[in-house]
Parts: sequence; C-alpha cells; structure tokens
Amino acid sequence: MSDTPANKIEAFGDPSKDPRVVTFLRRAIELSEQGMSDGFGGPFGAVVVKADRIVGEGFNRVLHDNDPTAHAEVVAIRHACAHLNTFDLSGCEVFASSQPCPMCLAAIYWARASKVYFANTIADAATIGFDDSFFYDELRLPLGGRTLPQIHVVVPEAIKAFNLWGAMANRRAY
Repeated sequence: MSDTPANKIEAFGDPSKDPRVVTFLRRAIELSEQGMSDGFGGPFGAVVVKADRIVGEGFNRVLHDNDPTAHAEVVAIRHACAHLNTFDLSGCEVFASSQPCPMCLAAIYWARASKVYFANTIADAATIGFDDSFFYDELRLPLGGRTLPQIHVVVPEAIKAFNLWGAMANRRAY
C-alpha cells in the first residue's frame, strides 16, 4: 500500500462510525458555537484527549484576547500543557471542529500530538471567509518570493546564545 493521504485515512477505518471520535468532535463543535456566540472569535473549537479523557479545551479567542494566535487548537494545547504540566503531548489526540490552519498544525506538530481529527474542512472554512490558501501558498515559496520580506542579517554575536545552549550539560531538549 502506498503512503498517500487517502491510504493513510483508510488505515484508520471510517472515523465517522467511531462513537469515541464523534463524541470528542461534538465537544469541539460545542466549544466552537460557545466561543462564537459569546463573541470571543470565529466558529472554531478544539479538545485535546489523552487516554480517552479531555485534558484540554479551547475555542477561538482572537477577538476577545486581541491575539491573532489565540486559535482554538492553540488555546486547547496551552490548556492541556498546563493541566498535564508538560510541553510534550505525545500520546494525545487533537479533535478540532475544523481542519487546523498552518499555524495550528505547526503547534500540533510542536506539541507532538499523535493524531488530529477534524470535522469541517479548509474548503468549508473558506466559504465563510476563513481562507487559509494564502498561507499555504506563501509557505511553499522560497524566502525571496514571499509577500512578507524575511531578511537574514548576519550579526556575529547572535550565534553566541546558540553556542551556549549547545554547550549546556543540563539543557532539556524539546
């Protein structure tokens, strides 16, 4: 079997028939509606689950917090990490009301979650004004071709902190 996305999905069977998956996705959807109706932000919710227990929840708080990074998945990850007292969510699953945007997906990778389930797709989100295609397109471009200028500046003393980190015997890898 090839390693195509379709085959990876098939390997999990039909998750819409799994009552566990549907239960956690429904909770994420409830959170999306709660945050939206309370004026916190857009219609997005997420939960982090470990050993079939919700350890983190979040809904979009961008408008309430004036924080463009306060997406549901990021809020749920922060909540789960605080609850579990760790930055490593290995063994946890993320259930999101919508397919994670590039920022949230990166946060999920950084948190080392084992799996992501989502209900609405990025195409569904685009139909209501949350179109992430610009970000996906930008990330595919080389630095010099991106809309946002990203300029490497050589400052010799900048490497000092990296060298100090590399030499630390008691550093904690993450």
